[in-house]
Amino acid sequence: MEIPRLTDPALSRSRSPNTAIEELQQRLRGEIVLPTDATYDRARAVWNGAIDKRPAAIVYCANPDDVVHAVTHASLQGYLVAVRSGGHNVAGLSVCDGGMVIDLSRMKKIAVDPERRIARAEAGLNLGEFDAATQARGLATTMGVNSDTGIAGLTLGGGFGKLGRKHGLSCDNLIAAEIVTADGQLLRTSASEHPDLFWALRGGGGNFGIVTAFEYQLHPLDTALLVGSVLHPYDHAREAMRFYDRFSREAPDELSVDAALVTLPSGDRAFSISACYVGSPEAGQPVIAPLMKFGSPIESSLQAVPYLQIQSAGDRLFPRGRRYYWKAQFLREVSDGAIDALLDSYARAPNHSSLLVFQQVGGAIARVPLTHSPYANRDAAFDCFPIAIWDNPADDEANIRWARDLWDAVRPFSTGGVYANNLGDEGDQRVRDAYGGNYARLAAIKKQYDPTNFFRLNQNIRPG
Repeated sequence: MEIPRLTDPALSRSRSPNTAIEELQQRLRGEIVLPTDATYDRARAVWNGAIDKRPAAIVYCANPDDVVHAVTHASLQGYLVAVRSGGHNVAGLSVCDGGMVIDLSRMKKIAVDPERRIARAEAGLNLGEFDAATQARGLATTMGVNSDTGIAGLTLGGGFGKLGRKHGLSCDNLIAAEIVTADGQLLRTSASEHPDLFWALRGGGGNFGIVTAFEYQLHPLDTALLVGSVLHPYDHAREAMRFYDRFSREAPDELSVDAALVTLPSGDRAFSISACYVGSPEAGQPVIAPLMKFGSPIESSLQAVPYLQIQSAGDRLFPRGRRYYWKAQFLREVSDGAIDALLDSYARAPNHSSLLVFQQVGGAIARVPLTHSPYANRDAAFDCFPIAIWDNPADDEANIRWARDLWDAVRPFSTGGVYANNLGDEGDQRVRDAYGGNYARLAAIKKQYDPTNFFRLNQNIRPG
């Protein structure tokens, strides 16, 4: 099929919006949902129930040609564009008021080459679907911790996961990508094809176009990994947090150790630590043993757990439709000052669902040169962030204020950096904090591929 470019008179802006939408639908294999359709409210909903936006049109794309048509149409009609795959962005940037949502969630083809250890995955896949397909061949690559997270947004922003300390970020394992740019071109990018653009995609977010497919390097992985979990009472949390800092920062690359301040159903506070060993369970037992022996936890567990179950463990904590807010920052250590600030602030958590999370990074992530990809905060040891979770809109202010106050209390102990995928609507400076010295190169590439900032509903890098 010949795909019209932005100069195609058949898609002239002079046509009425209704006529133009009808013509777009005729060109698509996918579907357009409008505000008058019965499925509209379901179609506009995203993972974060606190987001309530009403786009003028939602375009469900069936293939890359559909994405080209949608981009071309939106540009000619002057639409604000949001791009959605998994819709998991906490700030709701994958939906917009009055504009067009270009949705890739129905593009779910995946091909796994077990001999070359490569997967080609369309952008509509969530990580549960990706993991299931690769694990069927005894392979995996770094993906996140919620099975319904989209692989696209995760990878484009960096991509933390249980395999990250052993094999690097999701973006570090990206070897090629296919992308529709702002001028309606479909390009293949890799280290040898549009290399600057490929560099920008490995952590620079959705600033440079709509990625329709990713190619990843895969790694052999057993179907079950050893997981050790302990739960310490709040009055012992200070000692447990000091132990967590030492234990995790001395851990080998094969060990990923996350932790959280949590509230139990009884209302009691506690500190939870979970360690996952990326290797054989037999090799992992002596590595995890110090965690299981420390202190007097009120609960503990050490067992081999299916990898797919590990990857979906966060699903019950973060279901679609609840209201979410968080602010994140990186730490190089969990210092005594940070511990005091965290324990004091978490004691005022507004409800039982509120969390304070430590996600361990480092390992292989830290050994990649800073200029290798846009992801710049490779010297961090932990991503630390409060997560407010609630249901009643009347409680919005209290929950958001708690998360912001906790973030402010820990700010003096942070590196100043932030993970792009954990940014909310926090302004230009925080976007710069995510990319550090790589920001100027990103801005130059943005100017080359998107000089009008057509793709701006993201952690935006302005053309420079």
